[in-house]
Amino acid sequence: MRPRVEHKACSSNRTDEAREYEFYPERGRRLNRLALRVVAEGQEVKPQYLEEIQSLMLTEAVVEALEVAEQDSDWAVAQLIELTEIPAPPFMEEARGIRFAELLLEFGADSVWADEEGNVIGLRRGRVGERSIGFGGHLDTVFPEGTDVSVRQVGDTLFAPGVSDDTRGLVVLLSALRALEAASLETDDDILFIGVVGEEGLGDLRGMKYLYREDGLRPDVWIEVDGGGLTRIVSMGLGSVRYRVTFSGPGGHSWGAFGTANPAHALSRAVRYFQDVADTLTRTGPRTSYNVGRMGGGTSVNSVPFEAWMEVDMRSESPESLSEIELAFLAAMDRGVEEENQLLRMGERLKVTKDKIGDRPSGELDPSTPVIQRALAATSQFAPWGTLARSSTDSNIPIALGVPAVTIGRGGIGGNGHAPAEFWVNRDAHLAVQRALVLLVAEAKLARVIS
Repeated sequence: MRPRVEHKACSSNRTDEAREYEFYPERGRRLNRLALRVVAEGQEVKPQYLEEIQSLMLTEAVVEALEVAEQDSDWAVAQLIELTEIPAPPFMEEARGIRFAELLLEFGADSVWADEEGNVIGLRRGRVGERSIGFGGHLDTVFPEGTDVSVRQVGDTLFAPGVSDDTRGLVVLLSALRALEAASLETDDDILFIGVVGEEGLGDLRGMKYLYREDGLRPDVWIEVDGGGLTRIVSMGLGSVRYRVTFSGPGGHSWGAFGTANPAHALSRAVRYFQDVADTLTRTGPRTSYNVGRMGGGTSVNSVPFEAWMEVDMRSESPESLSEIELAFLAAMDRGVEEENQLLRMGERLKVTKDKIGDRPSGELDPSTPVIQRALAATSQFAPWGTLARSSTDSNIPIALGVPAVTIGRGGIGGNGHAPAEFWVNRDAHLAVQRALVLLVAEAKLARVIS
């Protein structure tokens, strides 16, 4: 028999002001009396998956777990504050990971460990255990070391860097685990609750790449909690490549070394040549983007720089279009340095170094894939509709490999993502936990209830 996790009943924090969701008036009823939807708007859902979800939601143990998730609302806010105030800059997620591991053990995981990349994994064993369902959120935030991550609370709104993305996602995982344990609810398949490292920025999905390496853990199905709202379901990966390009030369005094090849001038030429071709490539065909995000170099206004550098991001819905713009970018870098070298009057020729610092694969799954259908069906019970979307998330990795995967929202209302003024509003946030619970149990297959 699984130890039951005690939960404290608390008042619900509902409001009708969240027009973004337009929740049903029936939401205040007991879940086992909910008027279950027959169709899901916005995206086709096969009847068998709606029937499966609706039947599951009328199961006594599932009803109990859903009620626990709602009652846990105040606890979830307190937990969110605690985790948010543990800094987790890129490549420095360890402290938050340690606390997340402690909470997984406290709330009922059968075993918890960290892999060599730093991912924190909590196993909840299934009765059969032939498959594993990965249920993840990312540990890291975009904010650098030294950022003040203290949480300021105003009413039902929390303000702090990283409070929404993706600390709230981690809390959804913990809330789901607490609810499963409180209801003594078993599944046939193993569930892996995973705090993933390296999702943001130059992390380049390193945690997921490690999980899905050839000899890795490789969950059979992946469900990620990231992004806001309830209606958006990411089933398509947005691919990207990122480069740091460095133009280097001897440098010198702006007067005395005049005629020396200038790295800053080469960089400027390269950007211009790249933009000219990239603008043409991105006006038609699959949606594709490019951005020079960071630049630097030089030591003083009266010195020829010995180095100039930039960091560039390119994204596309299409692997072919991404490859095309990447090749155009590389050619423009070479052209920029070559033409600057043609102006050389003295000194050594410039060199250019092109370091790939990011590579996120694209891909998409057939909408008929069971986990997508279940996500749509589950969403239809808590929101008016579910819409399939494309984004860059941890799910990029399994999607590109053909592994069934979705990314679902963390609930509540978030804003100012990736900015110091990031916020999250605790508004009907338990609905996201309930939706995740239903999807998770449906995918892992309800086994039996421990009496």
